[in-house]
Amino acid sequence: MGMPGGTELLIIFGIVVLLFGAKKIPELAKGFGKGIKNFKAEMKEVDEEVASTTTEAPKKVEQSEETASVETPKTTTQA
Repeated sequence: MGMPGGTELLIIFGIVVLLFGAKKIPELAKGFGKGIKNFKAEMKEVDEEVASTTTEAPKKVEQSEETASVETPKTTTQA
């Protein structure tokens, strides 16, 4: 199942015009464009947040390795 052809797109466009009217189509397209723009902006913020947390993660690992290398005194119990 591939992309719709030219005839199919014309039929779909005709149905959209009948349902919404010619005056509403530019408003719908504008809203759709704003939605895509907002979505891309949010995805960029998430990518930046993930990138900042991945650069901070090795620092936290190094700190935990330093504390793990500290030897704890062994206690022996005498019976």
